[in-house]
Amino acid sequence: MEESPLATILVVDDKPENLQLLSQILGRAGYRVQVVGDGRAALHASQIDPPDLILLDIMMPEMDGYELCRQFKAAPQTRNVPIIFISALSSPFDKAHAFAAGGIDYITRPFQAEEVLTHVQTHLTIRSLQQDLLDQIAELDAFAHTVAHDLKNPLSLIIGFTELLALDHEIMTAEQRAELLQNVLKSGYKAVNIIDELLLLSSVRKQDVPLQPVDMGRIVQNAQKRLTLLVAESKAMIVLPDKWPLALGHGPWLEEVWVNYLSNAIKYGGQPPRAALGATRQPDEMVRFWVKDNGPGLTAEQQTRLFAEFTRLDKIRADGHGLGLSIVRRIMDKLGGAVGVESEPGAGSTFYFTLPGSQSPDN
Repeated sequence: MEESPLATILVVDDKPENLQLLSQILGRAGYRVQVVGDGRAALHASQIDPPDLILLDIMMPEMDGYELCRQFKAAPQTRNVPIIFISALSSPFDKAHAFAAGGIDYITRPFQAEEVLTHVQTHLTIRSLQQDLLDQIAELDAFAHTVAHDLKNPLSLIIGFTELLALDHEIMTAEQRAELLQNVLKSGYKAVNIIDELLLLSSVRKQDVPLQPVDMGRIVQNAQKRLTLLVAESKAMIVLPDKWPLALGHGPWLEEVWVNYLSNAIKYGGQPPRAALGATRQPDEMVRFWVKDNGPGLTAEQQTRLFAEFTRLDKIRADGHGLGLSIVRRIMDKLGGAVGVESEPGAGSTFYFTLPGSQSPDN
């Protein structure tokens, strides 16, 4: 479940009565409103807290609306912010000048409140759709990169091992052939896993699910079963709490979150790896769940890149392919929660996610 934050509207006008009127109209409609009385103050405010839309007067001292609009469009923080002019000037020349400066719409005074709200909502919707389109284009680029690079690697290994197997069997022992077949199988599983995660990443974006109370103990148990072989091979220790706070979520997606967090804790943990799971209720009625590992820890710079889509930490993490934590982040976005990591080099890492809490008793 995704909740859009309130849109921020920056209103620029040198007349206090105009600022007050627009602030009331927009505030009653649920928008977050910033009001400023001149161009310099508007530029300063927009750099500190970039708005989602700007309502701009034309006739102002020192810097008129046309020049201010051009400066907004020249600044990286506000280049793509829609600007609607509101002015008593009504000639075709004035309107043409406003559009030439970078304005996207024009409202003539006197106006009706409904008129302002309709124009504002229309352009916020357009901007949101444009941003969604840009996000999808970026995702397609990242998807293509993953297919071209990460998926190519296991497929290349399969081809290479198969070519070796096709050689004269007399130059290879039975043990060597068995080892090559095992490598082919391992590479095939890796390719299938990458494809499955790409499909999951795509489906989470498209699908909306209702939030329901979840049995986190059972979900974690299912995640552990999926990692049985990895746990056995690594001799990992998984420590569970006595009970779990009850939260709202979607069981199948949360199982994927735990699989990703636990597999990372095992692959990149200490020797042998140890993963301690836990949860606690927060004052804001959210429940925080976590996995603490005994690995080498992460630098601050690594932490900032962790949940970016299709990002890997470094070449050392050879089995990772940059999808797992992207899936975790997207799932939590959908479920109204958050993700994060707390770590420092040499002290291990704690990966966490939050979910809305339930009023039912803890299980």
